[in-house]
Amino acid sequence: MTARKNDQALLGEWHQLAGRHAVVVSALERSLEVNHGLGLKEFEVLERLASSEASECRMQELTEVTHLSQSALSRLVGRLEAEGLVTRAICASDRRGIYAHITDAGRTRYEEARPTHRAVLAETLSA
Repeated sequence: MTARKNDQALLGEWHQLAGRHAVVVSALERSLEVNHGLGLKEFEVLERLASSEASECRMQELTEVTHLSQSALSRLVGRLEAEGLVTRAICASDRRGIYAHITDAGRTRYEEARPTHRAVLAETLSA
């Protein structure tokens, strides 16, 4: 395969992947917002907290799994906190660390939204 054909194949694969990602993310955003009042990143934070052993996570860990900056994550967690879905607390052993903890209301909202999330994934990823 020539370098030009290889380049075109790589670009074609990249465009296909990026297009598929956009379709899935758009469908998830729309369904989660309309049905549960959650953005995709908000759902991802709730999912991470709900699935953690202690129902909490260091904010630094959440930045890594959500691919958000610290400030963007802080604003997102602030919105979830204002809705009563999470709380934040300083780590007792390391006063520099902050933990986000899912509340009962947050767990309920996550459990209600999870079937929608999974149905959209099944629908868009099987297409």
